[in-house]
Amino acid sequence: FPFRLFPLREHGMNWRARPLTCQEIQAFKRSKEVMQRFTRAYQLMLRFYGIRLINEKTGELKRAENWAERFQNLNRFSHNNLRITRILKCLGEMGYEHYQVHLVKFFLTETLVKETLPNVKRSALDYFLFTIRSKEKRRELVHYAWQHFKPRGSFVWGPHDKLLRYR
Repeated sequence: FPFRLFPLREHGMNWRARPLTCQEIQAFKRSKEVMQRFTRAYQLMLRFYGIRLINEKTGELKRAENWAERFQNLNRFSHNNLRITRILKCLGEMGYEHYQVHLVKFFLTETLVKETLPNVKRSALDYFLFTIRSKEKRRELVHYAWQHFKPRGSFVWGPHDKLLRYR
């Protein structure tokens, strides 16, 4: 079977690649070598997108040196958004929820605050945000997005009354 760099328990665009089973995920998580390879693959993809993992333990990210050139690519080719969604889902499957949170926040910051990735904004809000498994972390990120979204009245990713009362 063809393998995937970021396998999931669901079918993707490659019809020949079969979805992962829960048993396979557990076996991956038990293998230190597999998890190290997974982290290296994640870092490789981040570099491709112009992002650096600066803390492997926390998942903290920052722009890579080549960010401007790579962000142009992200803005130009929307198929990258599908790959990023897949990576985010896989991070959750593999037990790297803290990596998910940092990556989603990175994209929310770049799209809503710094406005460097306007063509990624919809995917960040419609898909990336909702890959977050932790309800609490997802709420935090929805609130963060709401705080920076313009115009705020057009924000449709959470109820405004609850967002006003958040925390």
